[in-house]
Amino acid sequence: MSALSPTTSPKQFRRRGSTRRRAGSHLETHDTALHAIRSFLRGHTAYEAFPVSFRLIVLDTKLNVKKALQCLLLNGVVSAPLWNSEKSKFAGMLTVLDIIHLIQYYYHTASFDSAATDVETFRLESLRDIEKELGVAEPPLTREHPSSTLYDAAKLLIQTHARRLPLLDYDTETGHEIIVSVLTQYRLLKFISINCPKEIQQLHLSLRKLKIGTYVSSSSPSDVPEGQNPYHPIATASLNTPVFDVVHMFSERAISAVPIIDEDGIVVNMYETVDVITLVRLGAYQSLGLTISEALKQRSPDFPGVVICTVSDSLGTLLQLIKKRRVHRLVVVEGEEEEKRGGKKGRLLGIITLSDVLRYTIGEPGISEAVEKNEQPAS
Repeated sequence: MSALSPTTSPKQFRRRGSTRRRAGSHLETHDTALHAIRSFLRGHTAYEAFPVSFRLIVLDTKLNVKKALQCLLLNGVVSAPLWNSEKSKFAGMLTVLDIIHLIQYYYHTASFDSAATDVETFRLESLRDIEKELGVAEPPLTREHPSSTLYDAAKLLIQTHARRLPLLDYDTETGHEIIVSVLTQYRLLKFISINCPKEIQQLHLSLRKLKIGTYVSSSSPSDVPEGQNPYHPIATASLNTPVFDVVHMFSERAISAVPIIDEDGIVVNMYETVDVITLVRLGAYQSLGLTISEALKQRSPDFPGVVICTVSDSLGTLLQLIKKRRVHRLVVVEGEEEEKRGGKKGRLLGIITLSDVLRYTIGEPGISEAVEKNEQPAS
């Protein structure tokens, strides 16, 4: 695994050829490690995954959008729980996707100038009305108690397709809800990586065999009819794509990043929802008409880079990477093995999100069923 930036990355391990007997042994070891990780999660609570020290940002639903964005960015977070002060109760989560929906709504229904004016006064409590107007799914008011097991919390994240889970308790005197913390997919997977090092090292099977992630449906982009996306079902863009076209992908497909590829399908960068949010906070609405190439020049210099891997990398290597770096997704590209078969090194093959990793690690019917039954997944 590596990154398209000067940052240091874990070494990519090469898998040696093995006999059928060894392959069976690896599968058994892999299966045993997965069961051990799941047992570990059943025996620990969400409370135990809290960092030793952390800040909890909670936003009142009466707050206007611009001030809320400033609060998120100044504190280095991309989401926060919402609190209805009139009813003294939890009101959901504010995420960057909510702001993306808002941008798309104003782009189609008003001018840039009116959007800039409205965002100054638009309140967080009205975001759900925007989602109804756009016809996108309203996020569920998912929550869990801090004393729930990490396994149950993980299952709830998977079932609701959420990236973060608010943890709520109740005040014993007033009976009112109390927002204690937020458990994210990243925090949960990092907790596993830190506390299950032996099991992580035993997850030898490759991403190719485990089929973790979303991959292009065509074996060769040249075989796809003209006018169709050769990288379907993955949304992609080029450096010449207008920013708003990518904003539309974010809103329509409920995704948070799009790979930027060249004419050969080589991954050259990634454009994320956070990049758009930075423009909105600065009031640079006109920038939504810029190309990705132009917009990337306004990106913060501390952007961590694009983390890439190949299908030959193992799940264990991926989890070790999550332990060392704040990774939210990995782009799967063609490596040396594909290049030997006529491919192009660095060409887009797929995307692996933390949701994909968590879903497989926890176990869900139809995804890790082969491993649960000690059967060899189809390659």
